[in-house]
Amino acid sequence: MSLAKTTPRIVALVPSAGVGARAQSQVPSVMSNAAMPKQYRLLAGVPMLRRSVQALLNEPRIEQVRVVVALGDLLATQCLAGLPRTVCCPCGGATRAQTVLNGLQDAQLRAEDWVLVHDAARPGLPAEALARLIDSCLPHSVGGLLAMPVADTVKRAHPTSPKTVQQTIARESLWLAQTPQMFRAGLLEQALVTAIERNLSTTDESSALEVAGHAPLLIQGSALNAKVTWPEDFDWVQSWL
Repeated sequence: MSLAKTTPRIVALVPSAGVGARAQSQVPSVMSNAAMPKQYRLLAGVPMLRRSVQALLNEPRIEQVRVVVALGDLLATQCLAGLPRTVCCPCGGATRAQTVLNGLQDAQLRAEDWVLVHDAARPGLPAEALARLIDSCLPHSVGGLLAMPVADTVKRAHPTSPKTVQQTIARESLWLAQTPQMFRAGLLEQALVTAIERNLSTTDESSALEVAGHAPLLIQGSALNAKVTWPEDFDWVQSWL
């Protein structure tokens, strides 16, 4: 008797073990919203992390959202209270790569399952962009990421004089990476392990796959899916939320 083929799961990971130093105010008060790790700061009255998780939950094909936080994080459970299909995993690491790897291993996914890694600092992810990512990646053997073609003229700074231009870089083939980034769980885990063992600098999951020799898909993202990075970004995001 033949066994029925099991459909791969789709699970989301939200690495949230960092403090978001760049997004904090220059002189934060202990009692101020700005002094908190940026994923817990309020956007129109709701913690940014909660908004980012809710954006993922809008997609019914995502079976579960697993938020990977630092051991001893006392804010995550309260921040995520009441959200369906959401699990808080206190197994974050010292780097993003280690946090994602720890989250993957904690989830115990099969190699063929899909994992979407999404920044806690991207609360504006549109449902149509998320659906477009999943639709594009499901038939693919590796996966891909949301990204935006570069629209501005790009300058490279001079290495010995960082405030002067060395050259203008052709933008036609340049993209700005966003998240979610969606990959087969087995391939992503293997790529992250290799990158960490070799002490390679990987700023996102796609870069780990690229180093391993894979070519992820580039899928059109959205300007609303911008990352909250600097203090002034909070005002800009709140202006349209």
